[in-house]
Amino acid sequence: MNLREIAKRANVSIATVSRTINGAPNLDPFLARRVRKVIEAVGYYPNTHARALVSGRSRILGLMVSETVEPFFPQILQTFENLSFEHNYEILLSSISRERRRMEAAVRRMIECRVEGLAVLSSEKETALIELFRGQALPLVVLDHEPPGPLLTTVSIDYKHGIREAVQHLAALGHARIALITGPARLKTAAARTIAFQECMKEIDLEMPRDLLVEGGHTLESGMKALSVIAALPERPSAVLCSDMTAIGVMRRAFELGLTVPRDLSVVGFDDNHLAQFATPPLTTVQVSYADIADAAFKALLKSVEDRSHESSREVPAIQSNLVLRRSTTLTARRVNDGATVKRAYKQAATVTQPKSDSESRSSGGL
Repeated sequence: MNLREIAKRANVSIATVSRTINGAPNLDPFLARRVRKVIEAVGYYPNTHARALVSGRSRILGLMVSETVEPFFPQILQTFENLSFEHNYEILLSSISRERRRMEAAVRRMIECRVEGLAVLSSEKETALIELFRGQALPLVVLDHEPPGPLLTTVSIDYKHGIREAVQHLAALGHARIALITGPARLKTAAARTIAFQECMKEIDLEMPRDLLVEGGHTLESGMKALSVIAALPERPSAVLCSDMTAIGVMRRAFELGLTVPRDLSVVGFDDNHLAQFATPPLTTVQVSYADIADAAFKALLKSVEDRSHESSREVPAIQSNLVLRRSTTLTARRVNDGATVKRAYKQAATVTQPKSDSESRSSGGL
């Protein structure tokens, strides 16, 4: 089955069939419906490669995702798939490899498939990867990349908003020694969160001793290891802030050490991944919506692809993080009987996210 045969059955010209398939404007709706009816009846599928050669457009967008955002991959992919369908694009997906040969192969595949634009969603510094694509004059959208440049759009995350809410929440509960278990030093997100945390502590005149800053790895095991280090300090902190996966490891190690969360140790996560609400106790966490990140990335990429005449760099509004209260934090022991502190804590708690249910609290996961 080809265009000539479809045109014959629909009693229209080949040009009309072609314009119908390609969604050309100013097409007679009656003729277009007739053509589509024939196409559906015969089960015809156009050759996308041939269409790309004729039109000069592949209508394919690339999406490269690193292992650092793997827990939120379903949300990212679903959002991109939904939006691409709405706008008549296809998505070419690839993971980001640390091995140079595999990275170059992924780049070559994107170029050979003639992607019209590319979104790179990673918590790491993808300078080498971005440079490989920049020579192709290809619109790029990246996560938290500094600085943006020609044909490069940055989707940033406001980590400080949610971290400020978390720090102030813990302070209202009487916590003064708050530990931070960071992500791996190679991650740009780890550096951004650490800076935000230090600034938020300084805002309310809380000290941040170096021994309360412990490098982790965003894994269960790193959380267990980090708490072992923290628990051995002469003066153990009363609260810990870290990523959700790390927090679950912290709570497991706390159980092994005979510490009860939150009575002996308050724990606040960061991400609001799908496990946070099922932890014991349910984890209070700073939520970042990966669905919102993917939505912003796709729309920024679409704008760049369809408006090539505007090649200056762009930065979309930052995605805001927010504290979601569950049950892993409480008043410090010395403040339990302080009625004024209780009132302040619950007044402060009322200003942050308190969903009716956990299903409503997680519009997505986070970084």
